[in-house]
Amino acid sequence: MSWTWEYDGYEPGDERLRESLCTLGNGYLATRGALPECDADDVHYPGTYVAGCYNRLTSEVAGRRVENEDMVNLPNWLPLRFRLAGGRWLTPETATVLDHRQDLHLDSGLLERRTRYALGEGRVLSVRQQRLVHMADPHLAALRTEFTAEDFHGDLEVEAALDGGVINAGVARYRDLDGHHLTHVHTGTAVPGTVWLRCRTRTSDIRIGMAARLTAPAPVTDAHESPRAVQRLILSLTPGRTTTVDKTIVLHTSRDPAISDPLQAAIDRLDAAPGFDDLLAPHLTAWGQLWRRAELDVPGEAGRILRLHLFHVLQTLAPHTADLDVGVPARGLHGEAYRGHVFWDELFVLPYLNLHFPEVSRALLHYRHRRLDRARAAARAIGRRGALYPWQSGSDGREETQRLHLNPRSGRWLPDHSHLQHHVGSAIAYNVWQYCEASGDAEFLHTKGAEMLLQIARFWADSATWDEHLGRHRIRGVVGPDEYHEAYPGSERPGLDDNAYTNVTVAWVLIRTLEVLRTLPDPRRRELAERTGLDDRELEQWDHISRTLHVPFHDGLISQFHGYDDLAELDWDDYRKRYGDIRRLDRILEAEGDTVNRYKASKQADVLMLGYLFSPTELQDLFGRLGYRLDEETWLRTVDYYLARTSHGSTLSGLVHGWILSRARRAEAWKFCQEALRGDIADVQGGTTGEGIHLGAMAGTLDLVQRGLTGLETRAGALWLDPVPLPELSSYGFSIRYQGHWGIRLRLTSGRLEIAVPPSDLLPIDIQLPDRAVSVQPGETCRLLLPD
Repeated sequence: MSWTWEYDGYEPGDERLRESLCTLGNGYLATRGALPECDADDVHYPGTYVAGCYNRLTSEVAGRRVENEDMVNLPNWLPLRFRLAGGRWLTPETATVLDHRQDLHLDSGLLERRTRYALGEGRVLSVRQQRLVHMADPHLAALRTEFTAEDFHGDLEVEAALDGGVINAGVARYRDLDGHHLTHVHTGTAVPGTVWLRCRTRTSDIRIGMAARLTAPAPVTDAHESPRAVQRLILSLTPGRTTTVDKTIVLHTSRDPAISDPLQAAIDRLDAAPGFDDLLAPHLTAWGQLWRRAELDVPGEAGRILRLHLFHVLQTLAPHTADLDVGVPARGLHGEAYRGHVFWDELFVLPYLNLHFPEVSRALLHYRHRRLDRARAAARAIGRRGALYPWQSGSDGREETQRLHLNPRSGRWLPDHSHLQHHVGSAIAYNVWQYCEASGDAEFLHTKGAEMLLQIARFWADSATWDEHLGRHRIRGVVGPDEYHEAYPGSERPGLDDNAYTNVTVAWVLIRTLEVLRTLPDPRRRELAERTGLDDRELEQWDHISRTLHVPFHDGLISQFHGYDDLAELDWDDYRKRYGDIRRLDRILEAEGDTVNRYKASKQADVLMLGYLFSPTELQDLFGRLGYRLDEETWLRTVDYYLARTSHGSTLSGLVHGWILSRARRAEAWKFCQEALRGDIADVQGGTTGEGIHLGAMAGTLDLVQRGLTGLETRAGALWLDPVPLPELSSYGFSIRYQGHWGIRLRLTSGRLEIAVPPSDLLPIDIQLPDRAVSVQPGETCRLLLPD
């Protein structure tokens, strides 16, 4: 299977997409795959981002002052341009491109480009570049450029720079907002051949230090042209001879541990850094170790795309992430969409990481725990107990969801009520539980995990109100995962009542929290009760609510929320005929003067998300505890009903539907699995990938193979497997890490399951299948025939 993602030819309209998909990163630092000779413009957008580096600015928009916090586009380290002496700087826009090729080497984490520029009079300049963002040393990056003159002699002027004049301008619909995040830009020379740049963010006051070293077979001169640190040299080219220029940079910020001055740390680190070839060896070793730990063997085109997805997950959330105070940025470190904010996407990411890089999962959960006090303050602000986590989070855990959003179809700024997606708290609780089940990390579960579960459960219990008429508890005024429905038609009050997904997951949170509290060691439970004022009466109330939450039904199937059945049906065929792509149906209707709130139409799976989170048995048990019967026929009719009323306006939608249909109706599952696989490589959302990848969807496709198709669950101290073979993916394998066992290999082939456990001094692994249980000793390989 190919380890290289290839782009042939130069296509200006595809550059933003390629730049996102050719981003290089290491969990700390990432740089988009822009051409180093090109500035930011309507075609190109070089961007460099450090995980967790945010800044807050206030802008005037639509007559209102709007505050936004953004992941900051840091000084651009890439610039390296060239020209024949006295000529124009060469770019694909200023010169004739004879050939252009960009190769992303996934196995080595290298980006390679080859371009041949026609210079007139039969002269051709060949340019080859190799770029890396170092996977062993997270603060290092390097660019090697090789120039070859074809059939001519001449001098080539080369200019390299560190550019501190960048702004956040990578998303067109945000451009009415202030994007000038950097200030106090200063440059200087450290030693001959090495320049530096320092600056800081305007309000968060994060100090940034960057140093660059240029190595070439020619004298290097420095110039400081604020806000750029510039290095220049002249190369004497002869026909057929290749001349190499290496640029090595180091980036530190004041958020980094164990440093005092980020600029001095950058200069010192660069001084100790070896040349490009010697940098390459530990970088390749680090990537080799990552690929071993995340081994994935899926044949064909699906496997090729999954490997790309895994590459970008590893670049965003690498082992280096375990040392940082960061969450899961929904669009990776690949661009400025969603302002680099943290949503609920960890729900789709951590289940994969738990079984490969549990130390990263733990760090991402620490990010949530450090913001628990802020979440409790948010709950108090609306008169509730417990913890209300924000729908969008950034640096400090306050709610970062914008209160206005722009509809690019109509040009109107509209109220945004997505902060009412309080189900993000349930997602955090789910991730705590899943991490601890997979890793066996009792220490985390008994301390930080229990604290988060308790406060999330307390918030939900305090949000539930008793309805005498129904004889049930209700949760009002929320928004579900669907996102199209933020209010009832004609209502001035945002929010919906009894969102089925919200209420069922709340019941699960309460059940799991009660279970954790019951199994805590007595001294720890006493400590927790004393600190939080927890008593048996409150626990009894939680138990009661977990059995009496209202789940609305209509026509014998689950309603998305109370009153859903009163909404109008949409003429789907008419809208598809008129607009073609109707994924963003909400924008289409608003531009027509209508609102999607009036219709039975969903952006993405809402009710059906329950079938993504919970196995069929667990979902039936949850409904049974709530006093409802959910048989297979009811669930299948519910799946069909919402499938016909979903526009798939999110890249997560195809993933969820593929997961569900693989168990509910296999014949249609692969169509949605392919939609999930193609989400970013084909830019199915129409230009959004150029603003940053969709990390949740990428990780979710990996988890679809890892857990969805295998029915893999980690619970009750065992691995549970219930494979569902798809004809289109009949043979595949992967390795996982489970409760201290490294490199457990699973392979499914034509009705057979093979499980190999590496030798160790650990206890055997219990495997539970629908029809039997087996125990696999370390050093043993177990081969099982699966029922038809």
